[in-house]
Amino acid sequence: MLAHDGHNCLDVDECLENNGGCQHTCVNVMGSYECRCKEGFFLSDNQHTCIHRSEEGLSCMNKNHGCSHICKEAPRGSVACECRPGFELAKNQRDCTLTCNHGNGGCHHSCEDTAAGPECSCHPQYKMHTDGRSCLEREDAALEVMESNATSMADGDKRVKRRLLMETCAVNNGGCDRTCKDTSTGVHCSCPVGFSLQLDGKTCKDIDECQTRNGGCDHFCKNTVGSFDCSCKKGFKLLTDEKSCQDVDECSLDRTCDHSCINHPGTFACACNKGYTLYGFTHCGDTNECSVNNGGCQQVCVNTVGSYECRCHSAHKLHWNKKDCVEVEGVLPTSVSSHVSLQCGKSGGGDRCFLRCLSGIHLSSGLQEAYSVTCGSSSPLRSKQQKSNDSAFGDVATIRTSVTFKLNEGKCSLKKADLFPEGLRPVLPEKHSSVKESFRYANLTCSSGKQVPGAPGRPSTPKEMFITVEFELETNQKEVTASCDPSCIIKRTEKRLRKAIRTLRKAAHREQFHLQLSGVDLEVAKKSPQTSEHWAESCGVGQGHVGNQCVSCRAGTYYDGVQERCILCPNGTFQNEEGQITCEPCPRPENPGALETPEAWNASECGGLCQPGEYSADGFAPCQLCALGTFQPEAGRTSCFSCGGGLLTKHLGATSFQDCETRVQCSPGHFYNTTTHRCIRCPAGTYQPEFGKNNCVSCPGNTTTDFDGSTNITQCKNRRCGGELGDFTGYIESPNYPGNYPANTECTWTINPPPKRRILIVVPEIFLPIEDDCGDYLVMRKTASSNSVTTYETCQTYERPIAFTSRSKKLWIQFKSNEGNSARGFQVPYVTYDEDYQELIEDIVRDGRLYASENHQEILKHCGCGLRTALSLTRFSLLWAHVLDMSRAG
Repeated sequence: MLAHDGHNCLDVDECLENNGGCQHTCVNVMGSYECRCKEGFFLSDNQHTCIHRSEEGLSCMNKNHGCSHICKEAPRGSVACECRPGFELAKNQRDCTLTCNHGNGGCHHSCEDTAAGPECSCHPQYKMHTDGRSCLEREDAALEVMESNATSMADGDKRVKRRLLMETCAVNNGGCDRTCKDTSTGVHCSCPVGFSLQLDGKTCKDIDECQTRNGGCDHFCKNTVGSFDCSCKKGFKLLTDEKSCQDVDECSLDRTCDHSCINHPGTFACACNKGYTLYGFTHCGDTNECSVNNGGCQQVCVNTVGSYECRCHSAHKLHWNKKDCVEVEGVLPTSVSSHVSLQCGKSGGGDRCFLRCLSGIHLSSGLQEAYSVTCGSSSPLRSKQQKSNDSAFGDVATIRTSVTFKLNEGKCSLKKADLFPEGLRPVLPEKHSSVKESFRYANLTCSSGKQVPGAPGRPSTPKEMFITVEFELETNQKEVTASCDPSCIIKRTEKRLRKAIRTLRKAAHREQFHLQLSGVDLEVAKKSPQTSEHWAESCGVGQGHVGNQCVSCRAGTYYDGVQERCILCPNGTFQNEEGQITCEPCPRPENPGALETPEAWNASECGGLCQPGEYSADGFAPCQLCALGTFQPEAGRTSCFSCGGGLLTKHLGATSFQDCETRVQCSPGHFYNTTTHRCIRCPAGTYQPEFGKNNCVSCPGNTTTDFDGSTNITQCKNRRCGGELGDFTGYIESPNYPGNYPANTECTWTINPPPKRRILIVVPEIFLPIEDDCGDYLVMRKTASSNSVTTYETCQTYERPIAFTSRSKKLWIQFKSNEGNSARGFQVPYVTYDEDYQELIEDIVRDGRLYASENHQEILKHCGCGLRTALSLTRFSLLWAHVLDMSRAG
């Protein structure tokens, strides 16, 4: 760097900033710096990270390999030494000799390479210092001219003549710091852009552009010698004008959030669909509602994916509030109630099928480009634990079947279909119907598979699509005849269903399977990736237009398929969920208060319901306060929950267990046991963030906690090792990333690229606990053997990005954490490239300029950009190789 005097150059100590990027020790040298490793480690090819060395065998793993700088393993177990830039390999093929290309050979002025090493010399009017490198100005240089002129001129004339004789650009650059120009009046000094000429007319001083309007930078300005650099806050990127900052839309990147992503300036937030809980910052797991107060169910609570349901014991039925159970006389009715119909008929040379929902419609959206529609009501005897496809109770036989269609390409999108012109809907004559069935219950689920990454520069494989339809049909004693007993009826029905499923499968593959909800015909999915303009502009079912966007109809409204917009629930109805196509009738519609319910979003708004802390025989007024020792947190209930253990509440009408007068108050991470009247630690896999609770909340999805007594959802972690491994691109990530990984976990990955391809890896950043004993570590080797060739190994947090190539054709990667540690971990992308470009890509990733500026580092580190950066490095290398080939060819 230029010294303040504007003449001399001072060595920059690179080790002062981020330890020079060295993993262990940084040593500053004249004009450069070196990374060195602690005992038991050696420097990897990237000259920054350190690899644990083995003491056995003649290889670069042996500390006695003898190479002064870089050691590379050669065939047949030998080693080959290389030197860092600016050095030459000595005759002994081990040592490295300094050249003028490294820090000007240590010379102050001129440097010339000789057989003995760099030889220094000085500019005219300077003399060599005794150190053989520095140059000093000769004091007698200016006086020699004066002594040769023995005149008797006045002192003033002597000074003028001396100045005219001395001031020439040929001597000491005319005294100018930078540019010198000879003129008739003497020399004229000037400065380059970024410097200002001082009052002495010779010295150039750096201009601090950041002092004026922040250098024009949007966010941060950093002054440099002769220039300045702009940089942006986290979550923003620098535009091509190198001054303006633009928000990075993380939601446009792959794998940002499991469900919904909301972009904010400089950051983003993930949200989960109803029935799911956010964990690890970006992931969504099923909420086990039954773990808290039995889901509010009076008898049985059954958790389902994305929801739950209350069930009742025999001789009971579910109350309208879907939580309480009321006693019924007798057993299940013998009449079959039909809520769903499936009708298929010939159309255009093939079958066209309609699944019509007549009642009990429920629409829910899962992951992006996925949905589920439920029609009718499942049998009360239906249980997830049942293994058989049918069940019988008394005179009723319940037959269940399901079918899954797999389409090689397509998109789940439930949207209106214009099947018939001018709204005319021809009714298929029954004699022309190839299938006509009625069901008690049906569930249709559509999900899109993941796109398979293609080779660099090639498009990705289209998404797979899966459509699953589950049917439930009932038979009863009235269908039994003398020639066909109940077993015969079941067999006939099953045979009829198999035929219906075959027809349905053919219709689905021809895009002729449609769903009819509330009189609106809908396309179940779109098989072809090319879509019409009308398709692109229309919104999905349960969604309406807001400006140019499609949004789900909110609670208190429903989707009108004819008008294709969201409508307020009419008086006497309510809707407590988003994206639904009907509104539910209020309980006890004869209640006058139930008629005043515009935009009702909950049954409690229908009027006359008992409020929390109250109950009645049917959930409506007149209501009673919960007695002492009981509580009720919900409206419209028929009973109150007991505190248990003989505990009383502080007052009548209690609304939560926290109103119960416990003997001790339990702190977060504990629950109150009403039998022992003691606080018990929440078991592993559960947590409790509040004081004075009698339960612990189950961790969402497949997550669990490291220990018992957890107090927060952030302590719930997914132990699955993350990543996707492809032949051309892929990535690995620590469990639960970007949340903290669990303790006592171990992951292994193997990257085995196709023949004649090598691996390029980018480590944007890695967060591991800083310890002396390296309890948590990430290692990349050729095989699982500790003696195999090691490419990368670390047990520390390393926020500076780095790119490197694998030292072996395939990689065995292991991540391990001990029983007491946890940190954010890592996400490491990779690409594979043609091995013909091995040396070229290695030269690029070793070039320090790749990591030189903060903006370069932010690009490498940015969420979702690591894989893109690796691909860009590969493509740049291939392009540069092509340019070299063309220039060689003339």
